[in-house]
Amino acid sequence: MTALQKLKSEVLADGKIDADEITQIRTEIYADGVIDAEEVEFLFELNDAVSGNDNDPGWKELFVEAISAYILEDGMIDAEETALLLEKIQGDGAVDEVEKALLSNLKSGTTDFPAELEALLNK
Repeated sequence: MTALQKLKSEVLADGKIDADEITQIRTEIYADGVIDAEEVEFLFELNDAVSGNDNDPGWKELFVEAISAYILEDGMIDAEETALLLEKIQGDGAVDEVEKALLSNLKSGTTDFPAELEALLNK
């Protein structure tokens, strides 16, 4: 079991993300200083599992910060990143508050926000 899988199991044991777990997640995903595709997958899986639950407000902040850093690393959202976001955000059949915050942050971070993502933001 990888470190991310173990952490995911521990975090999801009670169905919500608290402040201590946010610290653990932040430490793990930023251990090497950058967010990678595996960590993005991990964050979306966590969000899908705890969406709508009584999570610490810091969860939304960490989710938006980390995924925005990955997507906007080069200052733009390309077709591959758009496809990834569409797949992950629509994967559970709903666009939740945390995902809308992500989309809003991404929109403010680029001058060329894809129309497909704009449609999700306006749902």
